[in-house]
Amino acid sequence: MLTLLDINWNAVGLQAGQLILSLSILVILHELGHFIPAKIFGCRVEKFYLFFDPWFSLVKKKIGNTIYGIGWLPLGGYVKIAGMIDESMDKEQLKQPAQEWEFRSKPAWQRLIIMIGGVTVNVLLAFFIYSMILFKWGETKLPMQSLTNGVWIVDTVVNEVGLKNGDKILAVNDEPVQYFDKINASLMLGDHMTIERNGEKMDLAIPTNFIEKIVEKGRRSILLMPRVPCIVGEIGEGTAAATGGLKVGDRIVGIDSTEIRFFDQVKPTILNKAGDSIVLTVLREGQTISIPTKINADTSIGFFPTILSMDEMEKEGMYAFEHRSYSFFASFPAGVRKANEKLADYVSQFKKILNPSTGAYKGLGGFKSMGSIFPKYEWDWEAFWNITAFFSIVLAFMNLLPIPALDGGHVIFTIYEMITGRKPNEKFLEYAQIVGMVLLFGLMIYANANDWLGWGRNR
Repeated sequence: MLTLLDINWNAVGLQAGQLILSLSILVILHELGHFIPAKIFGCRVEKFYLFFDPWFSLVKKKIGNTIYGIGWLPLGGYVKIAGMIDESMDKEQLKQPAQEWEFRSKPAWQRLIIMIGGVTVNVLLAFFIYSMILFKWGETKLPMQSLTNGVWIVDTVVNEVGLKNGDKILAVNDEPVQYFDKINASLMLGDHMTIERNGEKMDLAIPTNFIEKIVEKGRRSILLMPRVPCIVGEIGEGTAAATGGLKVGDRIVGIDSTEIRFFDQVKPTILNKAGDSIVLTVLREGQTISIPTKINADTSIGFFPTILSMDEMEKEGMYAFEHRSYSFFASFPAGVRKANEKLADYVSQFKKILNPSTGAYKGLGGFKSMGSIFPKYEWDWEAFWNITAFFSIVLAFMNLLPIPALDGGHVIFTIYEMITGRKPNEKFLEYAQIVGMVLLFGLMIYANANDWLGWGRNR
């Protein structure tokens, strides 16, 4: 059972702060993408809001013909352009004769530019952020060929596919996997993989409902990691590790007569030894010592490993990372490439969600899931901007969906008008807007309810 005492409120606050700042940046710039061309083409913009303001606003100030404000409901933002059927559903204005400063009076091509302005800004913003990330921090990747000892299975749901610790993943869907940072997404989006085990190649099928299985097991997005040495990082109070004299920094190299090179070898070695006594062979400050230990009833020793940094792994001679720096001008094409890769991955995920047989819709989350992506213990600017750039891509893609109430819906109607020369009936547009808003709010309610119910259920 989940209680308030179980929640790390410092982590929640840090993640919430990062999410609010990220979404605020994206919403303001997205709405500016509508606001600027609207003003250029002579439309009157009545309101420009960060967050929604039903009943009241936190802050508002009128400058010229526009009210600028911050609402209290952090579900997005909007600009209210005079003469446009939007989320404000201002029917009275539309009953009056069209004025030259209204959206509906402008040529179709101008209205189209106004409508795609927000998406355009989000796409350009993603390009820019990724470019600046590469310019400042560069890019570090782990080639799959460097994993000569295979992978570490972090989530046991992967065992259901048939994958084992130490397996080398060669390809997913017959496409070679070059870098480790792509492997988790590739597994969730693929239907089969080619691996090497003990020098032999074999094919493993990935179940259609693999994502559903991940969701049911607890929504863990990290399935695999590079194998790490068994270095003690944290010891639980009252555990066998604590009573046996194990210390933080100890490297376990043997259990009884079994050699231990990696942390993932510990659990299989002691799996059937609950309550039994074993002898740990440990390297401590250059000395090899033996530590008699009794296994806990739950077949654990009671410690967590130290996850080495990339620099530490290289110094250990475990992995050879590829480091690449970018000049200011070289960072831009690289940023565009990275944004396109992220978009392709997201489109593949979206297709999975639309396919009921995958069960991926069960993992659809709302603001809690979005916030959980951010670091929970410290503010990491590189991570913050990477996540913000990805959210910008998602916002652009979602807004282009041909759903009334989204930019994509307005774009479809405008293109129809440009092709046929006939403007859709305003009553039709009004009802379409209502249907679109109902769909969007229903989806939002489902995602957030699913988010929180799943969170409590999997704790």
